[in-house]
Amino acid sequence: MKCYNCGCDLSGHDYCTGCGADVSLYKKIIYISNRFYNDGLERAGVRDLTGAIASLRQSLKFDKNNVEARNLLGLVYFETGEVVAALSEWVISKNLRPKKNVADDYIDMIQTNPTRLDTINQTIKKYNQALTYCHQESMDLAVIQLKKVLSLNPKFIRAHQLLALLYINGEEWEKAKRELAKCVQIDANNTTTLRYMKEVDEMLLPEEGMKAGGKKKGKSNDVVKYQSGNETIIQPVNIREGKGVGSLLNLGIGLLIGIAIAVCLILPAQIQNAKAGINDDLRMVSEQSDAKSATIDELEQQVNELQAENSTLRQDMDAYTNQDGSLESYDTLLKAADAYLTNQEDVVTVADYLEEINRIEEEQEEETENSEAYDKLYNTLLALIGPTVADSYYDAGYEFYRQEDYQAAIPDLEKAYQYDATNGDALYYLANSYNSVGRSEDAKEAYKQVIELFPGTVKATKSATFLAELGGE
Repeated sequence: MKCYNCGCDLSGHDYCTGCGADVSLYKKIIYISNRFYNDGLERAGVRDLTGAIASLRQSLKFDKNNVEARNLLGLVYFETGEVVAALSEWVISKNLRPKKNVADDYIDMIQTNPTRLDTINQTIKKYNQALTYCHQESMDLAVIQLKKVLSLNPKFIRAHQLLALLYINGEEWEKAKRELAKCVQIDANNTTTLRYMKEVDEMLLPEEGMKAGGKKKGKSNDVVKYQSGNETIIQPVNIREGKGVGSLLNLGIGLLIGIAIAVCLILPAQIQNAKAGINDDLRMVSEQSDAKSATIDELEQQVNELQAENSTLRQDMDAYTNQDGSLESYDTLLKAADAYLTNQEDVVTVADYLEEINRIEEEQEEETENSEAYDKLYNTLLALIGPTVADSYYDAGYEFYRQEDYQAAIPDLEKAYQYDATNGDALYYLANSYNSVGRSEDAKEAYKQVIELFPGTVKATKSATFLAELGGE
């Protein structure tokens, strides 16, 4: 502990041995700050992130220069999805201690990755847009935006809570409970989450509220309640003995009397009527059979004519499509353009349509020449969605690569480089993945492309080393 006046190391005395300043109160303040820091550290260890934030803020109130508390507060914010608040704490920490500060690593982890920065910006924009939709009472649009937010940042607690609140507003209790359960997994003691969870549990199990206040008189033993999905089943348990026996006896006597009346009076007349009805039905069936025979002959003749016409139309259709699937390609390209014009943010759907066009053209037996307008529209769509789709595939592929699941990383990294030929990292990691799964020839070609397209970079130097190890020139 340093003296606040001269910076000397403090001893066990209540004064500074260097300048003589009274440091007794200063020591108490630092001790309290450290106590709150330790409490926040313990709460963060058991995922009580809300409690950890409160303790760490108290620690910083007593000592704003407590760098360890500030760094831990940034980590807790980051774990709850509050990336901006986390960066703020780490930047302050870096200014307080410019050297030997772990906050440098945390800041570099975010700022050196452009894709992650863009993801953070998109998360904030979409969350704010969802709030705007809520104020405009466009709940369905708000739900869609929040789902996009959580796909980009699954740990964003405020987005989970707002989505759960929208589900509660729409009385979708099961969905709300699932979102709140995710919040509990991230922060076990968040007050807002627990309040929402209590409301949802009361709606899913309403009889639980009765148990706390006591059972109603006269009905505690008459029914059995149990939960089946979203429904509460109420089933009677017992029928009073005296009334039950009398009711059963009266029911049996009435049943016997009814059977006797049916046998003696009603049954013979019903049998006679049934016989007359059967005879009428037989006559009708015979007449209908003759009429259907004539209809069948007429229909068979129509079927033959329609089959001939269908054959002619199929031949015309084959001639129109040049028997190469060009009509299907044009139709798919128009769907891709419509999807982009309808929702420019839904680039994944547009990319799926463009990949479908590539698959159709690869399956064609003969190479066909498309029109100039077709090629221009295709290239325009590819240029518009390429960078965004490439980033999405790169993030997914790099995550698999980082987890050493190289077989799963290859398809995403191939598509990332396909949509963005300037992404040298995607090509380099793709080459490493090829090498790791034993596809040596593919790895050699990829390493050569890295050396040729990105000369003078670290990737090119490493690629040359790996290429030499594989026996390439």
